[in-house]
Amino acid sequence: MINTISTASIIFNFNDVLVFIRVVEAGSFAAAARLLGMPNPTVSRRVAALEREVGTRLLQRTTRSLHMTDAGRLYYEQSSRALQMIEEANLKLAESRSEPSGTLRVTASHGFAAQLLTGATLEFLSRHPKTRIELLLTDERINLIENYVDLAFRAGPLPDSTLIARKLAPLYRLICASPRYLDSRGTPETPADLAQHDCVIAGKSASSTEWVLAGPEGTETVEVSGRFAANEVQTVIAATIAGNGIAQVPHRTAEKLIANGQLRRLLDTYTTPPDGFYAVYPSSRHLSPLVRMFIEHVIEQLKTYEG
Repeated sequence: MINTISTASIIFNFNDVLVFIRVVEAGSFAAAARLLGMPNPTVSRRVAALEREVGTRLLQRTTRSLHMTDAGRLYYEQSSRALQMIEEANLKLAESRSEPSGTLRVTASHGFAAQLLTGATLEFLSRHPKTRIELLLTDERINLIENYVDLAFRAGPLPDSTLIARKLAPLYRLICASPRYLDSRGTPETPADLAQHDCVIAGKSASSTEWVLAGPEGTETVEVSGRFAANEVQTVIAATIAGNGIAQVPHRTAEKLIANGQLRRLLDTYTTPPDGFYAVYPSSRHLSPLVRMFIEHVIEQLKTYEG
């Protein structure tokens, strides 16, 4: 005898799987509920129903945290891959359109927006009049799923997550100061000398912090401090140009400021350890034509900026 499953049962089960995927990506039942437009108890019931159907616990819940079990991690990997295939089929139909359209929600830091992203966005909109772009500018690493974000631009090391990251460019920082500061305080000759100088700290506190530098003999760590700190890179750069101390400046920006005489490079054989600048997007969403086009557009703008 052949067992049959009703269409209604298939739809119900798929919806439960989708809810489970969104809970994992959003990081909590409450965030997933907001994303899906469902009451929180409904989200919890659907995940519980899925666990009963598969016969094992997928998520470990506490009052403050949510973690996948080993079975849950395996189920997420397999089910999210299946969802990607469905979304890919839908997006291939969209790719047949001759002109891109739709809304793209992008997040990035204020500094990157000021340097490049705002201009790149306006040019993209001019080229593609049927598109809309919403920029969410913040120096915090927000949850993309919970904030309905399609694409993020992020610098530096990325934590483990369900997100997909594409490296767009190398990233490292040069040690720089203004001529005004160096004329009054002298020039450090070694990384250890930085401890005797005022440093402009990229962070929330001007108290002592550690800088890790990559040099000819590997990495060195030096404790530095200063009288000014800011958690936004453009403010750090402005304070450095104004003569408030020595700073780590992103290399593309530093090279331009060095060329026009606003900054001087120090410790020429040292940089910060190389890292990267990334385009990041949710793993459960196949890279849509609009997202792909915008990433390629930003890459072209980066090449022009570097040049």
